[in-house]
Amino acid sequence: MLVAAAVCPCPPLLVPDVAAGAAPELDAARTACTDALGLLAASRPDRLLVVGPADQDGHGPHPAGTRGTFRGYGVDLDVHLGTGPAPADRRLPSALAVAAWLLERTGWSVAPVEGLGVEESLAAGRCVEAGREIGGRPERVALLVMGDASACRTLKAPGYFDERAAGFDEEAGRALGTADVAALKALDAELAYELKASGRAPWQVLAGAAEDAGLAGTTLYEDAPYGVGYVVAAWS
Repeated sequence: MLVAAAVCPCPPLLVPDVAAGAAPELDAARTACTDALGLLAASRPDRLLVVGPADQDGHGPHPAGTRGTFRGYGVDLDVHLGTGPAPADRRLPSALAVAAWLLERTGWSVAPVEGLGVEESLAAGRCVEAGREIGGRPERVALLVMGDASACRTLKAPGYFDERAAGFDEEAGRALGTADVAALKALDAELAYELKASGRAPWQVLAGAAEDAGLAGTTLYEDAPYGVGYVVAAWS
């Protein structure tokens, strides 16, 4: 059963070593992520499952101890998802590496951790069904859900400006902040893809897991630095 969830953005810039001189610009987002993880810890889960977007190589389960790295961003920094023997044939996708950094930064030790990479193109129905399987587990499960909203909010955004981005982000942010499961399920997968919203699939996994959980949501942070929509929310 799902007992709590935290939603966090997943840009590598969230890691100060990667952001370098621009690190202070995301201090508020980091603080909100820390607060969200604190609420997860307070729920006393039996297991924490980290869910985030992944490409074809990174999708699927990632057991405790799986290693991630930020060396591709010019930083000699490795992280591990929880504790356990690191599998030699698995590497964390970027979003889960950011999650692992957040967990290490906050000293997570409440419950064992495992990861799930979700392909960004995965159909909404399949995302929801994957979430239902998580929500149907007999143990007390908490979710850390990684993902960004649109990347098209300004002319300098990674996806350039798209006038549809603000409306998409507003609806997604409202749904995440109020734990509106139905609204998350209804997010348009094709539009999310066009707007480069990496969070759509993980958010719909969350929606499936939370169907019968009766959780309430609160928004801890919402902004669009660099033209990308970032939301931090907590469900409990």
